[in-house]
Amino acid sequence: MNTKSVSKLLSLFLVVVMVSCKSKEAQQIVKKELPAQRPNIIFMMSDDHAYQAISAYSDHLIETPNIDRIANEGIKFTNACVSNSICAPSRATILTGKHCHVHGKVDNVFPFDESQTTFPQLMQKAGYQTAMFGKLHFGNNPKGIDEFKILSGQGQYYNPDFITNEGKITVEGYVTDIIMDMTLDWLENRRDENKPFMLFSMQKAPHREWLPAPRHFKEYTKKSFVEPETLFDDYEGRGTAAKTAEMNLLTHMNWAGDSKLYPEMMAQLGIEDTSGWDLEAFEREVGRMNPEQRAVWDSVYRPMMEDFKKQYPNMNQTDLMKWRYQRYMQDYLGCIASVDENVGRLLDYLEETKLDENTIVIYTSDQGFYLGEHGWFDKRFVYDESFKTPLLIKWPNVIEPGITNTEMVQNLDFAQTILEAAHIEAPDDMQGESLIPLLLGNDDQWTRDAVYYHYYEYPGIHMVKRHYAIITQDYKLAHFYYDVDEWELYDRKKDPNEMTNVINDPAYADVVQKLKKQLADLREQYGDSSQLDQEILKKYLEAQENPNIETVPLH
Repeated sequence: MNTKSVSKLLSLFLVVVMVSCKSKEAQQIVKKELPAQRPNIIFMMSDDHAYQAISAYSDHLIETPNIDRIANEGIKFTNACVSNSICAPSRATILTGKHCHVHGKVDNVFPFDESQTTFPQLMQKAGYQTAMFGKLHFGNNPKGIDEFKILSGQGQYYNPDFITNEGKITVEGYVTDIIMDMTLDWLENRRDENKPFMLFSMQKAPHREWLPAPRHFKEYTKKSFVEPETLFDDYEGRGTAAKTAEMNLLTHMNWAGDSKLYPEMMAQLGIEDTSGWDLEAFEREVGRMNPEQRAVWDSVYRPMMEDFKKQYPNMNQTDLMKWRYQRYMQDYLGCIASVDENVGRLLDYLEETKLDENTIVIYTSDQGFYLGEHGWFDKRFVYDESFKTPLLIKWPNVIEPGITNTEMVQNLDFAQTILEAAHIEAPDDMQGESLIPLLLGNDDQWTRDAVYYHYYEYPGIHMVKRHYAIITQDYKLAHFYYDVDEWELYDRKKDPNEMTNVINDPAYADVVQKLKKQLADLREQYGDSSQLDQEILKKYLEAQENPNIETVPLH
């Protein structure tokens, strides 16, 4: 054999070896498995933290360098979402891994079914040390938690009350800082180093009425923010539900509680408390400050409001809308600033103590939130700003850093994900799908291409009509079924702002037919039905009429 032939054979051999190595490498990626060692898990959740207010998702409003660290060191989900965009039901879904009609907390009125098993119970039973600090929002004795300090109800921003294993306490300071103080104190002083831990650090911020830490008053009240392109939306392309919802910044936001106009100034300007709890909300928060905190508040907010009082008589509706948007963003994003700072405190501690090496860190919110898009605040709708939620997860040496994932993942999946990570078998009646394949890079093992959504709390605050929906990466089909019978379809790729309902567009006829069938299948799969909808509605209306029933505050 001549030299040329030998050279060709050698080249062919090298190609075969390289292909073989790449094939083996690919097989190893596909077959990547969980580490044998059980990880620690930290679950951080803020209340009403919109994904638009995290710079890992969008930097047009605020920079969040510490929250971004989780995305940079782990995975960012861009289609993470909730099954019901309202606080207490979302939290119940997270803890149980079940849809609202199963665990009972369909809204902020219905009680949680105490017979339901929560995933912390299973972790505690399997040898995990468990702790929870911050806002749970329903029930003050979380199941399966060794130590807890839980805000009473919605909680307060200043000098808040907590329910603990040993009774009620009041802690001086700003709530976001206090919750992280408690979190770090537990890690430093009461963590059992012989056990893995499951730690919940649950912030109240940035929930309404959006009161920042005193250190952020001056900076954020001087900031100006870019208006969303849909701030003055007229809802022409949508159905009845969007047109009749009561969550407009100008007409439905409170003046004292939300925009921080002093009550006496409201009276001087002839502005009435039309909500019935505006003035009470102001006093509940601002009136709770100690003299030092109140002095700092007044030094910043009173001059700002005196200036507004002078301008108000000459302001038209457009001027007022723009002013209220800026006031909203100043306070809301000021709250986010302290959340980000405290996330940084926790991440720094984990790195300094080397705990980060075997700890999963999750950051999320209980749902999305409107930041002026479509002229709205609040949540509830299946439209993206409300329906989508931030979800960032890091797990050193397991999750490849800097990954972005677009799959339709849901808060329904958290329980099963955490249990699988901890090598604990999930109960058969959980309804989510573990995210572990996506965290390991085994994306081909993910089976879901659509999620199910159902919102119930109507008639009620903000008056968002009852609806259920199916959502894929490409489309969103929703059925508003009470007071109206209307269907809406949105092309999520062509119409990301969801401005045009194409349900009657002949070009989408096949899509509508396919999605309606798929939606019916999902409702059957999850055990939801029109009959159940009627039963839940009847009980809801009865609960509203019964003044003796114990409920969670709706706002």
